[in-house]
Amino acid sequence: MVDARGLSCPLPVIKTQNEIKKNNPDTLEVLVDNQTAVGNVTRFANNNGYDVAVKELEDDEYSLVLTKR
Repeated sequence: MVDARGLSCPLPVIKTQNEIKKNNPDTLEVLVDNQTAVGNVTRFANNNGYDVAVKELEDDEYSLVLTKR
């Protein structure tokens, strides 16, 4: 899991990218707390072979579940 809450872009994307490079997971959960990060991480994931399911949590937090295609 990547916890990128409290980070501004591009840090959520960089943390996600590093985790994918390091572990090449089939699924990965990314936690963010702003819409910009949701869009940027989703775009990055889609461009790198992952589908993304976004779930809105409490207090403007989001869980993005990346699943390898």
